[in-house]
Amino acid sequence: MKATQVLMDEHRVIERVLNAVEEAANRLERGTKIDASFFLDATEFIRGFADGCHHQKEEGVLFKAMTAAGMPRGQGPIAVMLSEHEQARTYTRNLLEAAERLQGGNEQAAREVVGYARGYVALLRQHIAKEDNVLFPMAEQAIPVAQHANVEAEFERVEEDEAGQGVHEQYLALAKKLEDQLASM
Repeated sequence: MKATQVLMDEHRVIERVLNAVEEAANRLERGTKIDASFFLDATEFIRGFADGCHHQKEEGVLFKAMTAAGMPRGQGPIAVMLSEHEQARTYTRNLLEAAERLQGGNEQAAREVVGYARGYVALLRQHIAKEDNVLFPMAEQAIPVAQHANVEAEFERVEEDEAGQGVHEQYLALAKKLEDQLASM
């Protein structure tokens, strides 16, 4: 199904940012000066792209189609994915707050930034692996072939209505900026 391939392609972009965030956290822990704006930009990417656009497609479209095809939402794989999305949101809020304190001059917040960044990265890596290797193949089997085009059309609607024109490209550019910024540090 094309829709699950779209989500997997987005996972590859998210993984690029995860790699950059993890490396920045490692450097920060070793005492390298990492500007808090890096982590603030990373949380912008996470909130806007990973959670805003990507998770909206999963929660608002794919999971609904899977539920309509008979998969339970309140237990099993969909429930696990929803729970992990909430855990990721908590890590993101905490990372944002710690990065803001770091930016405000609170050097003690660096330890929190490192911890929240690593927690988020670890959670998302295993989450992505579960989706790519278990949930998406299940979706392809569960959702009737006749419904695949509807799921794909709803993904496009999310891109246009929820995210807005050109926003997807802005987040791709932000992912590249984070990678480039880290490479130049």
